Amino acid sequence: MSTIEDTRTVGKMVAQDYRKAEVFKRHGIDFCCGGNISLNQACAEKSADINAVQAELDEVDSRQTAPQEDFESWELDMLVDHIVGVHHVYVKKSNPTIREFVNRVKMVHGMHKPNVSEISDRFDGLAQELEMHMHKEETVLFPYIKELVAAKKSGTKISAPFGTVQNPINMMLAEHDSAGNELEAIQQLTEDYVPPKGACATHTVSYGQLKEYADDLMRHIHLENNILFPKAIALEKELQ
Repeated sequence: MSTIEDTRTVGKMVAQDYRKAEVFKRHGIDFCCGGNISLNQACAEKSADINAVQAELDEVDSRQTAPQEDFESWELDMLVDHIVGVHHVYVKKSNPTIREFVNRVKMVHGMHKPNVSEISDRFDGLAQELEMHMHKEETVLFPYIKELVAAKKSGTKISAPFGTVQNPINMMLAEHDSAGNELEAIQQLTEDYVPPKGACATHTVSYGQLKEYADDLMRHIHLENNILFPKAIALEKELQ
């Protein structure tokens, strides 16, 4: 069946084959926070030629590649450990390094280039927001998701201290949207992470760091929004 006629969301398409994320990124289509829409709607919102996008998606389908990690098939406790051990660790390690670089650029160039001051301020806010966000996931939501997996395996009952898993997930989704907005603003301020002509080494490195950070965060949010959270909601309903 053609993807154009498919009922899957763009987020679901990427969940099933992460290579398609590159197609959506090229066309400015958000598959993370805004991934719960059809391909038709996504292309319409970005004024993208759906036939061109479809052709690129078909090319990905036809390409022979080594098997990827099939996160859709993972147990949720294993997926939680992956998110924490890979993406949370990356954010925690990267925050102080990138803060130092963008703040150094702000101190040297901020008076003459206002955008670098805003980049530094926005990244600092994003880093603080993500640190608090990850703490809530690691201490509240993720332990409960692991309890759901254990309850299914043991055939026991479980009740959430916050009513239903949908409640903390709603909060996490809202915070993901906020983080996505900050990423988009930083991408625009850096003009797609392309350093200005004659930029010093620190300026150039900081843009490279920001791009890597954004790419990792997109994958991080995608795993939660499009795979972990829907499956956790479904598992809780199954146990009830």
